[in-house]
Amino acid sequence: MLLMSIALHLLLLASAAVAQQSVAPTPLSVGRARGEDAGSYNVTNSFELGYRFHSVDGNAGKYRSDVNYGNGIRLLGSSLTVNSKDGHGRFFDEIVLTTQGLGNDPYQFANLRVQHNRWYRYDMIWRINDYYNPALTISGGRHFEDTRRQWQDHDFTFLPQARFRAYAGYSRNTQTGPALTTGQFFDSRGDEFTLFNDVNRRQREYRLGGDIAFFGMRFLAMRAWQRFEEDTPASLNTPSAGANPADLTTLNRLNRSEPYSGDTPFWRFHLLSERASAFSVNGRFSYAGSRRSFLFDETAVGADRLGAARNRQVLVSGSGRRPFSSGNLTLTFAPSERFVLANHTAFHQVQMDGDSLYREVNNATQSAQQLRFQFLGIRNIVNNTDLNVRPLRQLGLFGGYHFADRRIRSVTGFSTGGFSDSDRHEQNNRLHAGVAGVRLQPVKPLAVILDGEIGRADRPFYPISERNYHALGARVQVRHKTLQLTAGARNFYNTNSVSLFSHSARARTYQADASWSPRRWFGFNAGYSKQHLDTLTGIAYFVGFQPMEGQNSLYISNIHAGNAGVRFNVKDRLDWFAGYSIIQDTGDGRTTMASPSQGGRPGELLPIFVAAQTFPLRYQSPLARLSIRLHTKLRWNFGYQYYGYREDFFTWQNYRAHTGYTSLLWSF
Repeated sequence: MLLMSIALHLLLLASAAVAQQSVAPTPLSVGRARGEDAGSYNVTNSFELGYRFHSVDGNAGKYRSDVNYGNGIRLLGSSLTVNSKDGHGRFFDEIVLTTQGLGNDPYQFANLRVQHNRWYRYDMIWRINDYYNPALTISGGRHFEDTRRQWQDHDFTFLPQARFRAYAGYSRNTQTGPALTTGQFFDSRGDEFTLFNDVNRRQREYRLGGDIAFFGMRFLAMRAWQRFEEDTPASLNTPSAGANPADLTTLNRLNRSEPYSGDTPFWRFHLLSERASAFSVNGRFSYAGSRRSFLFDETAVGADRLGAARNRQVLVSGSGRRPFSSGNLTLTFAPSERFVLANHTAFHQVQMDGDSLYREVNNATQSAQQLRFQFLGIRNIVNNTDLNVRPLRQLGLFGGYHFADRRIRSVTGFSTGGFSDSDRHEQNNRLHAGVAGVRLQPVKPLAVILDGEIGRADRPFYPISERNYHALGARVQVRHKTLQLTAGARNFYNTNSVSLFSHSARARTYQADASWSPRRWFGFNAGYSKQHLDTLTGIAYFVGFQPMEGQNSLYISNIHAGNAGVRFNVKDRLDWFAGYSIIQDTGDGRTTMASPSQGGRPGELLPIFVAAQTFPLRYQSPLARLSIRLHTKLRWNFGYQYYGYREDFFTWQNYRAHTGYTSLLWSF
């Protein structure tokens, strides 16, 4: 039975490379909890095979983007554990294999571990994600992806329980499939055209390293090599009038090739304290010396917005370096449980420099323009000091000072005709923040936490970045036997003013949760949260080639989220669960879009911007699951779940879906 179980599960794992994925398995078990003995090993296993069904009323593309489950037979899940009873197996001491969703679903997962306590440990993770996104909210379906992403990670550890351990690893990540994108031709006032993409991205990584323990510390060093390759051509082989057939811009033919590749060798070091003591040190440092090369070669033939024939070639090429370094050091002084002082310092720097060159050639006029990129560098330094003091069992105090310093530098150059020039820019931003709070426990079942933070930045990078902000929070928790109640509230206010616009944001969050299990056969949980967000930001845009300035955009969101679930168990033979979850954004109360009379006149916002100031929608999903034990090694399961999605403004994306499955879970 041992060899048959191992062979069957490993065969399923091998065949998963050509299979599809499945829903989560039933969260129950069959067979003896302590497993079955087979020689010097103990074995537990389960295997759930079932059929999933669904029906969709409404936008099937949006359903696939959110859920993407279909009909068919599924291996909902499987689990196998093999453990040596004395911890001294001849070839292995442990095998753990779990799978989920193998078969005919868009998501698949497998995890394998094989270990000998003295000599080795092997870990493997394998995943598939079939990603479907029609992107209707972006461009009416002209942006689209139907790709498959596959991951696999393999890690081998030599001497897993020794003072010195050696590592080796390999990872692979690929994305392939068809996609649609758009391009604008032949100038900034031209039309947009839909282009076909054949997505092909690949990444591989090889790792070697080791760690050693000494004086209560452990030091790890790793050397790794990454290789990234992408070759996603775009094309249009039939004449197109574009998104606006009424204008004169047309595109008769387009061919675009843009191969991109690079190597990233990197080092990683880690020092950590393994022994509990009054003083501990933890530090990490990483350095990556990336090199990239790319080519963008595009030929476009058509007519511009004036009806003139255009035959344009664009060539962008170059190679560059992207060195990256990152490190952090944490020092902790904790002479007792009542006093903990910690200081954390982090450093992060990334820069890009090379010989990237943009060159555009107009075959009709024989003119050319060039734009050269030379350098971009971003450096961050962060230092946080935090103190926790508990003078009494019922009282705890904490506070800290946080500092961050960021610098951004860039150098670009351009040339046209016989003229050339370069632009150099640098921006620095420093953030000072203070945090403080108190923990109270007046009686044993009750705990209260109050905290606050205030921060000031002198020159944030974006108009919506944090500048002058403060946050306040509170959390209350009650525990009594199997009853647990929690409630909390938090608000965050931020104002920012830069040379172009002013920005302010206010966010308030409230939440409450409850769980109760008065009996082993009964359990209940529920939760509710509300998040309010409003932002006021300056905007500028063009209407009829005229700039619209001095206007503001007010966005309002009120998100309500609730969930509840109840579970019954009848003498371990029947298990029933029912739940319900809902997320609803009520916006500012409006249920219809703005009419032309609400905007569009000189000095007023266009209706499309008025409509975008709130986005009311609702997403709900009730579910129920029934599991009946037919035998000590066999259970029958049935589940149903409803998905309902509704947008008030853009109703063409709404859908209702009924999904469910039936399965048998058995152990052998």
